[in-house]
Amino acid sequence: MFKKILIVGCGLIGSSILRASIKKKISKKIYVLEKSKIHIKQIKKLRLNCEILKDPKKQITNVDMIIICTHLSEYLKIFKKIEKYINKNTIVTDVGSAKEKVSGEIKTKIKRNISWISSHPIAGSEVSGPEFGNEKLFSGKWCVLIKDKNVNKKHLQILTKFWTKIGSNIVYMSLKEHDHIFSITSHIPHLVAYNMVKTAMNFEKKKKSNIVKFSAGGLRDFTRTAASNEIMWKDIFLNNRKNITKGIDLFINNMRQIKKLINTKNEKKLIKIMQESKKIRKKIVSSKQDVNLPDFGRR
Repeated sequence: MFKKILIVGCGLIGSSILRASIKKKISKKIYVLEKSKIHIKQIKKLRLNCEILKDPKKQITNVDMIIICTHLSEYLKIFKKIEKYINKNTIVTDVGSAKEKVSGEIKTKIKRNISWISSHPIAGSEVSGPEFGNEKLFSGKWCVLIKDKNVNKKHLQILTKFWTKIGSNIVYMSLKEHDHIFSITSHIPHLVAYNMVKTAMNFEKKKKSNIVKFSAGGLRDFTRTAASNEIMWKDIFLNNRKNITKGIDLFINNMRQIKKLINTKNEKKLIKIMQESKKIRKKIVSSKQDVNLPDFGRR
């Protein structure tokens, strides 16, 4: 499919793309640009068929596709390093979870002839690092491709084919639509998880109770989400802050309403809220987007 591709950053997602690309014979040559000595050591230990680069080199000139798999806050630094090796035929994409702000910055600070088409594979977990990579990570999972009015249609078709070949189901969105949807489905749930764990620790300290020892399914599931990479999520929160802060306001308002229902012992309305939540739960499970073990109550 390609002669040369470059993967920038080889953590969980980057190494999963690498493994899947090797398995599906996506490219004759795969380069990995990685600054972490620990990650480089792990990639070598895994004996994955790629050439590891610490810095951009001439051999990456005329690569067919570049996939940025780093934290959002590193994008502009990366572009400054690789920009001179990119030509108008190179597809440049990413795997970031927030789009509008960073895409705007890239488009204003890079050469106009660069074909930037942002991607967001809806896959991953709370663990990070190349040792956790999985060639089947994207199988049956959604991958959002950002389709704006200036998109290179030929490159969009090629990128669609790439993600499809490694197992993804494709959906196209605008920058605004993407960030609005994922502020609710992903970003705020992570914030809630971090705050729930913080609340539990505050309660434990105040009441001198052993919360951790008796953490059952509910708190345990929150801690799984809260164990995600803190730098990655800091970047997501700050890059999509407009949508996230609106969602927080709505969440707080709903919590106040629930608090009032509890204080007034309004059983009917409490039951109605929980019944409606159960219906949404069934719809999420039926979409089959999160069925990997351990199931954490997904069934």
